[in-house]
Amino acid sequence: MSAGHMLCGVAIVLATVLGSFCITVVTASPEAQRYNFRFVRHARDAPLVSYYNYIVVGGGTAGCPLAATLSERSRVLLLERGGLPYASRNVSSEYHFADALADASPLSPAQRFVSEDGVVNARARVLGGGSCLNAGFYTRASGGYVRAAGWDHRLVNASYRWVERALVFRPAVPQWQCALREGLLQAGVTPDNGYTLEHVQGTKIGGTIFDRRGRRHTAADFLRRAHPRRLTVFLHATVSRILFRRAEGTAKPVAYGVVFTDPLGVQHHVYLRRGGAKNEVILAAGTLGSPQLLMLSGVGPRAHLEKHGIRTVHDQPGVGQGVADNPMNSVFVPSPVPVALSLVQVVGVTRFGSFIEGVSGSQFGIPLHGRGAAHHAARNFGMFSPMTGQLGTVPPKERTPEAMWRAAEVMRRLDRRAFRGGFILEKVLGPLSTGHIELRSADAHANPAVTFNYFRDPRDVERCARGIEAIERVVRSRAFSRFTYANHTAMDAAFRRAAGTAYFPVNLLPRHPRDTRTLQQYCRDTVMTIWHYHGGCHVGGVVDRDYRVVGVQGLRVVDSSTFRYSPGTNPQATVMMLGRYMGLRILKERWIRKGAEDKH
Repeated sequence: MSAGHMLCGVAIVLATVLGSFCITVVTASPEAQRYNFRFVRHARDAPLVSYYNYIVVGGGTAGCPLAATLSERSRVLLLERGGLPYASRNVSSEYHFADALADASPLSPAQRFVSEDGVVNARARVLGGGSCLNAGFYTRASGGYVRAAGWDHRLVNASYRWVERALVFRPAVPQWQCALREGLLQAGVTPDNGYTLEHVQGTKIGGTIFDRRGRRHTAADFLRRAHPRRLTVFLHATVSRILFRRAEGTAKPVAYGVVFTDPLGVQHHVYLRRGGAKNEVILAAGTLGSPQLLMLSGVGPRAHLEKHGIRTVHDQPGVGQGVADNPMNSVFVPSPVPVALSLVQVVGVTRFGSFIEGVSGSQFGIPLHGRGAAHHAARNFGMFSPMTGQLGTVPPKERTPEAMWRAAEVMRRLDRRAFRGGFILEKVLGPLSTGHIELRSADAHANPAVTFNYFRDPRDVERCARGIEAIERVVRSRAFSRFTYANHTAMDAAFRRAAGTAYFPVNLLPRHPRDTRTLQQYCRDTVMTIWHYHGGCHVGGVVDRDYRVVGVQGLRVVDSSTFRYSPGTNPQATVMMLGRYMGLRILKERWIRKGAEDKH
């Protein structure tokens, strides 16, 4: 049992005695104490009925900055189905971050799911959302993306700066990442853009949400900026449905509250305060959560809702459609010399629609020193391993639990010298291939069925193939020569000797001469996720340009489910920005409307 789980058990006993307590008692972590989140509580301590100006569903990468901003002038409730991130080293530490993805337990901050395509994936279940699980890379969306979204560029830039002041750092770039950067330039991914947070063509060093001590800063940190008497946060609160009524004088259904359950199964009703159309329910539950909750509440394709016995409030065929996950293909490049641990710091933005990044270290996710190193080495080998659900050596449909287990067992038995090196990956821009989300049941706790249709559009396949070719040029470059073997024969001799086996469950570069697959087929066979999935509540379909759900009133969606394409090389910066941006927009609308009402 982990220390966090033991503390949770102690907290349950304390809750029985005390009746109501602050979540900082549960975690007792230095970060939670320092931030003094007195407004953060466990859902079982919530009243059965309560009232707020805004109800934000989802305390993730968008929900936290959104709720913090709205609390500047209004009473806000933020509902999060997970717990605090600060008590878990798997979330907070750069050296342990892959452990969260490898944790498939019911209390894990990363809830695992498998798409209908066969690719293992994860969705966040923790305050701070995906910013608690990712590799930390921070980069803005391009100017073209901002213009296409119809956003106010001045407010966008101000919102990015607000985010960056709170949790973005310039990384200390180790030698392996420097070699990757120079290799990208020698491979033709130019120009050299140095360090920048802007999305620009060429090679650059981006920001990170890990500080120099390797400590992660997350979207939950934005709650430090919230008004402590206007914001309430309930953790372990699973919203089961949005409440609608028919308002007098309008044909549209009006959202007026939500129902959530605590871990004991008790239902709690939260209502918008009386006072007109200014008060709203806002979904920030993510690409899976927001479409799922709309459908559970009766907003979605009528035939699909009726199949699950859900009464249709508004027939909206676009809910759950246009979902996409950027295909990712990675290769392990064994190194003849030890390599320091590093997460994503350098990116190559190519001209042909592929982004190239890398992570390094002889012990991926394993502490490089200390008493826990020997134990940890036996069970986790990083973000691109079968322990985290990433198995690219067999096609997606063959990635059964048994195949994952066999691959994990092989990796546990390997000599640690076999893991000297790093992964270089490519992610496809867009993508152009899309799929859909459907309900499996009417249970809000269950994952929906997700189909991404990786590489259905042939243009995505070609972008991937060109990305793999670029990675091969990087590995053969003069700049990267220190960290790779001269040819497959030399690598095979050294690597197989260290591995002690002919089978290694990651894809290697240089590729074996007997691997005669075309690059296009290689892309299809080795596709994995980079956890950048998006869509399902598109702007212009499900929501309008102000992120209001079309066909109903009092309801918005503000998260990655509104994106048609993933912004920049990594989306977290733009998702955080959107939370702040829309919070400011909504407050401005509120006070303009209030001023107009006061004049009358």
